[in-house]
Amino acid sequence: MAKSAKKKLSLPLYKAILSLESIDECVQFFEDLCTPGELRSMEQRFDVATQLLQGRIYLDILEKTGASSATISRVRRNIIDNENGGTMAAVISRLTPDETEEE
Repeated sequence: MAKSAKKKLSLPLYKAILSLESIDECVQFFEDLCTPGELRSMEQRFDVATQLLQGRIYLDILEKTGASSATISRVRRNIIDNENGGTMAAVISRLTPDETEEE
């Protein structure tokens, strides 16, 4: 069963995200919606996913992102469970190498 089928989705939230018009508006939206800790966790997991999809090893990912081995394993498992990265791989592949690097 797909993760999204487990509980009812808040489609208005996802529609709101799709309506964001700039990176600044997106940053502000998520800063308004999430706690700083929640944002750091999502950003870190995205960084881990990017590193995994680039073929980096756990120790390098741990050093670069500061993520625990448990977080790296969880992200890896989610990517594998979603057929080789699924949507995450598709989204990351749309970004340029500059866009996947931290500023």
